[in-house]
Amino acid sequence: MKLYSNEIVFRGHPDKVCDQISDALLDAYLKEDKSSRCAIEVLGGKNKIFITGEVTSKGKVDIEKIVNRVLKDIGYNDEYDIINNLGLQSEDIALGTSENKLGAGDQGMMFGYACSDTKELLPTAMVILQRLSIWYDKMRKECSYLRPDGKAQITGYYDDDMRLKKIKYFTISYQNDEKHRDYTDKLIKDKCIEICNLYNIEIEEFLINPTGRFCLGGFEADAGLTGRKIVADSYQSFAKVGGGAFSGKDPSKVDRSAAYKARLIAIDYLRKNNLKWCTVQLSYAIGLEEPLSIYIDSNKGNLEVSRTLYEECKPHNIIKDLNLKNRNYEKMAQYGHFPLYWEKENKRDFN
Repeated sequence: MKLYSNEIVFRGHPDKVCDQISDALLDAYLKEDKSSRCAIEVLGGKNKIFITGEVTSKGKVDIEKIVNRVLKDIGYNDEYDIINNLGLQSEDIALGTSENKLGAGDQGMMFGYACSDTKELLPTAMVILQRLSIWYDKMRKECSYLRPDGKAQITGYYDDDMRLKKIKYFTISYQNDEKHRDYTDKLIKDKCIEICNLYNIEIEEFLINPTGRFCLGGFEADAGLTGRKIVADSYQSFAKVGGGAFSGKDPSKVDRSAAYKARLIAIDYLRKNNLKWCTVQLSYAIGLEEPLSIYIDSNKGNLEVSRTLYEECKPHNIIKDLNLKNRNYEKMAQYGHFPLYWEKENKRDFN
């Protein structure tokens, strides 16, 4: 047995708040103009929210209204000084991503991953933490003792096939009023046990708020930045990440669209080849349509890549096939981007 750890951050974590603001603004621009080009970055801290990056769009968006709506939904009702520093997309980038030349909006490599551990085709510990994060946000709205900020981590025992057998440490750091800790600690422990029982996973030890106190949180206690939680956003360290963040970027940016496509390719190859796990890498050069390379690895070794897959993975084909101009990206920024909430629409039924 070997020990391995993975982590998720809750919706109210400062970095994750910035991701949600970036994607809420992206959604608003795409709703007004499907051809919007966006790369929106958000920095929050000490009662200020700074919005920068590039937007080229015919859409008119009430930025302050959207930012305040997102903050309120997450559970932050303080007054923030919102600074709008958005500019236009670089004309040099636009040369490769216009309606006449639908090349990749950036260069780099993107990864997709799937495994047979769960019905979601993701690692068990990752699914457990996503379930906990979703529950925590719902419970936070019902229980005034809980506050938005937090994160959770599983350190588990794994076999040689990297399947979770038991949890050694379940670490939860969560913001609360500190007046009802006995109640809220038990509430969280009971939920963790309930979720883990679904997968026949035993928990040896809980580490809850290891410093002893977590009352001050959010932008009051820490700064946040778009794209700073790319590992939690993707596969929580169970698979490689390319380094590019998702949030705030329109689908011409392959950091986002190709990562989603790679996940779906991994699912297809996993099922067709009866695999335990599958990793897909796509790589692009900015302004060019066809991927530079497609690499597929698995527990059975490297797998052959057809020429038709290169055609499928051209950015404009990914955008069309996955309907990426009509998605709710804010929703995807809340608990991690995988599993894609539309996977069932693409005949990937996990029930």
